Amino acid sequence: MPSKRTARIGALTVAAVCSTVSAVVLTTPAHADTVHIHDIQGTTRTSPLAGQAVTDVAGIVTGVRTYGSSRGFWIQDLAPDDNPATSEGVFVFTSSAPKVAVGDSVTVSGTVSEYVPGGASSGNQALTEIVRPTVTVLSSGNTVPAATVVNSRSVPSTYTPAGDTAASGSINGLTLEPKKYALDYYESLEGMNVQVADTRVVGATDPYTELWVTVKPHENTNRRGGTVYGSYTSQNTGRLQIQSLGAVADFPTANVGDELKGTTAGPLDYNQFGGYTLVANQIGTLEKGGLERETTRKQARGELAVATYNVENLDPGDATFAAHASAIVSNLQSPDILSLEEIQDNNGATNNGTVAADQTVQELIDAIVAAGGPTYDWRSIDPVDNADGGEPGGNIRQVFLFNPERVSFTDRAGGDATTAVGVTKVRGKAALTASPGRIDPANTAWANSRKPLAGEFVFRGKTVFVIANHLNSKGGDQGLTAQYQPPSRSSETQRHLQATAINSFVDDILKTQKNADVITLGDINDFEFSGTAKILEGDGELWPAIKSLPKSERYTYDYQGNSQVLDQILISPSIREDCDCDFDYDSVHINSEFSDQISDHDPQVLRFRP
Repeated sequence: MPSKRTARIGALTVAAVCSTVSAVVLTTPAHADTVHIHDIQGTTRTSPLAGQAVTDVAGIVTGVRTYGSSRGFWIQDLAPDDNPATSEGVFVFTSSAPKVAVGDSVTVSGTVSEYVPGGASSGNQALTEIVRPTVTVLSSGNTVPAATVVNSRSVPSTYTPAGDTAASGSINGLTLEPKKYALDYYESLEGMNVQVADTRVVGATDPYTELWVTVKPHENTNRRGGTVYGSYTSQNTGRLQIQSLGAVADFPTANVGDELKGTTAGPLDYNQFGGYTLVANQIGTLEKGGLERETTRKQARGELAVATYNVENLDPGDATFAAHASAIVSNLQSPDILSLEEIQDNNGATNNGTVAADQTVQELIDAIVAAGGPTYDWRSIDPVDNADGGEPGGNIRQVFLFNPERVSFTDRAGGDATTAVGVTKVRGKAALTASPGRIDPANTAWANSRKPLAGEFVFRGKTVFVIANHLNSKGGDQGLTAQYQPPSRSSETQRHLQATAINSFVDDILKTQKNADVITLGDINDFEFSGTAKILEGDGELWPAIKSLPKSERYTYDYQGNSQVLDQILISPSIREDCDCDFDYDSVHINSEFSDQISDHDPQVLRFRP
């Protein structure tokens, strides 16, 4: 609840909004108490003065943002209260380039607003701002308030309180407990000048000039410097996004495992692309960690190597073919079978009805040959135009590449975009009714999403069934810093239906031939501990091979400083338990940890002896 003093200010400062003329009528008694920033921020996530006009709010300018759609500046009060839940800083939204400088002492009159980055439907928390401001500069060159130190000791280990069930799970109305919850701690510093020191990079510099660090160097760390995300209920509280108020050219180009030595300081903002963000006017010196791209081992002569790789909207107009080819030949050691996700049609995002992707695939095959690799053959099925999601006009699909010198493909006619592949028995063993074929394409589970591609391969006389997948994306899910806790994962509803269809198909194969070798792989778009993975596993029909790795090494993707699993290879019992020798699984880290990535996904390789 607001303090008595805040309640008195709210009663004395009255703002009435006339909806017909959108005018603000302000009534302020001549001797009203001064409104401080901590009165505006209050002790919850939303201001007790939201929608009200405030006059002559005093502060020192701590940061100025002159770019983007959120131009403005931050001010901080020099007379803080003694309540750790109330922030002493606030953002002043000017819309145009502000005419103040860091160190200016100012007073601001305007309207208190709660801005929700991404809109209310995003579920994000709101950012308290003063909008439509009138700014008076009283003096310049003043000392900026000392930055609050954010470190492993100050950030609580518990991530967030549970949402208020009476408010649909929102935490907005809960009194902040900054010593108990990490999200409350960061919220209590919203708009204030903060600093971190000697922080390890856990999310590489991206095209939007931002990176992620951790202030907790021992929190779920992995051997390459990242922070591993391993559970919905155990969040990595030390992650913090870093942006800059300086020139783009001066922003460090960092990889995971690098370190920002010294102090990185600036106002603490909140945005839709990661939540709490230190917008730096001082950035530490980049110290490179020397991270190198991994190379997996070459499969032995009697081993079958099966890999999956999301090549991120690859089309003939891209400049990444040579780099992808080098990765496939050198880092993946030319796997025998390669499932590719996000192969676009022959003219990419041009939306003109083209669905064929033969030119895209051939350009990649030629690049692989030029890189010293084998001349791969390939199989795929063109989708119905604009029916499988992804970039409009791009018609992404899965494609099998295979090395005909090592493995053969069993072709069976009948597979097309709309015909469902089935399972039959031939000479006592399981076989596909169409190869390649698509699994249950008319099922509403695949609406505006990629249909699984099933293929039948033969290695040294033994049949291996491979199912290439690219499940529904996480688009629409609420972020980890959302106002609703736990956040809604609405996208998994469709993935669960998809996983059910895939598991049912695998079950059909295993009911026909109990010891069939089945590999289900691709961009699953979900974690190894997720409900999606559990449905795929079923009653033991499949098992995620990434679980053969230590928990600290389970990741294929880096999102907002969390090293996590999205891409998976799941295997049937015959591969897990009954093959001639133990299978070997490797997540080959060549992209997700690097600023110069050619895809945002890391490929994986499975080696076994059928």
